[in-house]
Amino acid sequence: MSSKSIFTVYGKELLDSLRDRRTLIATLVIPTVAMPLIMILAFLVTAKVIKKAQSEAAPVMVIGGGDSPAAMALFKDNPKIACVPEKAGWRQLISNKEIRAAIEIPAGFDAALESGREARVLLYHYEGEMRSGFAVGELRRVLAEYRDQVSSRRLAARGLPQTLIKPFEISSQNVAPPEKVGGNAIGGFIPYMFIILCFTGALYPAIDLTAGEKERGTMETILCSPVSRIDLVMGKFLMVLTAALATVVCSVCSMGGSFIVGGMLFASNFKGAAGFPGQAGSVPVIIDPVGLVGVVILMLPLACFFAALLMAISLAARSTKEAQSTATPLVMVIVLPAMFALLPGVELNLSLSLVPILNMALACKEMLSGVWNWHYLVLIFLSSCAYAAAALAFCVRQFNREDVIFRS
Repeated sequence: MSSKSIFTVYGKELLDSLRDRRTLIATLVIPTVAMPLIMILAFLVTAKVIKKAQSEAAPVMVIGGGDSPAAMALFKDNPKIACVPEKAGWRQLISNKEIRAAIEIPAGFDAALESGREARVLLYHYEGEMRSGFAVGELRRVLAEYRDQVSSRRLAARGLPQTLIKPFEISSQNVAPPEKVGGNAIGGFIPYMFIILCFTGALYPAIDLTAGEKERGTMETILCSPVSRIDLVMGKFLMVLTAALATVVCSVCSMGGSFIVGGMLFASNFKGAAGFPGQAGSVPVIIDPVGLVGVVILMLPLACFFAALLMAISLAARSTKEAQSTATPLVMVIVLPAMFALLPGVELNLSLSLVPILNMALACKEMLSGVWNWHYLVLIFLSSCAYAAAALAFCVRQFNREDVIFRS
């Protein structure tokens, strides 16, 4: 191999790619501009939808309760609950989202409370539906407050202290630093996005420098140049690798800014609201910057693997259209292992350290949390380098096959 020849081919391909508007859009514009705008828009839309759902009075059907005016007043006087008349088929109404929830008050509820007898209230809702969840949450809050008031009255009537039924308080405190909290919260999502963007960043240049050359009829001209096949392969490979890494680096910068801006916008909409960022005492979502650098470094062999594999696959195609139809479905192949890393309970271990893509996603999630298992990281890096070397050897072999290069 001649380094001079390799970098000559690389410089030529890089210059051609910089002149290609489609390559610039796929490599720079989409990860730097389009993805942040989509993420910030998603934050804004999500915040707006949730805030609107919280501010609206939820239509709730009260079943029974005709003989319990005190209980009925709890819901009729609540501005967040819009009581609707009782009618048959209320289960179907909840399923159809015509009402958000229903509450069944047993007969003689007020009398049972006054006499000290046990009473049970049933709540019906649509599991997993956001507005129904808000409605049930409000019903639970109102009922819990009313239950505490009844208990307080009973204790006061008997001259007993409140601590009799509430002998101690329970509080929790986070002991993990913000970096670990942020890494656990969104640490699995970031490598998932990086893996996809790394693949898509290498996809178009790999197709253009192989199947595109064949379709344009310039492959024969390049092969006639005084450059060895392996130098030609390495030069093109470096160009595809550059495109993939540029996409990842741009994604790191843009997504970091997007999470900061989007998080601030989301928090500002729910400042002080229970269960949302911005609540007093809540821990801000922060990503360890050293872990982010580690993610980029660990992505190097994976980017090499994607670049070599896509070049080999695209070279076997007769045209760019055929190359796209062959290589594009591979996105699903790389998405599945990356998705497994998002599942709860899937932790990095010795066996998973050897599984391509999945090992990368798990390791990146831990690094973003500030956890550095060096023995696993070294094993992952070395195994990823071995997979990349095998893919590059396969790519070189494809370039040395005349039936592949001149396939038409």
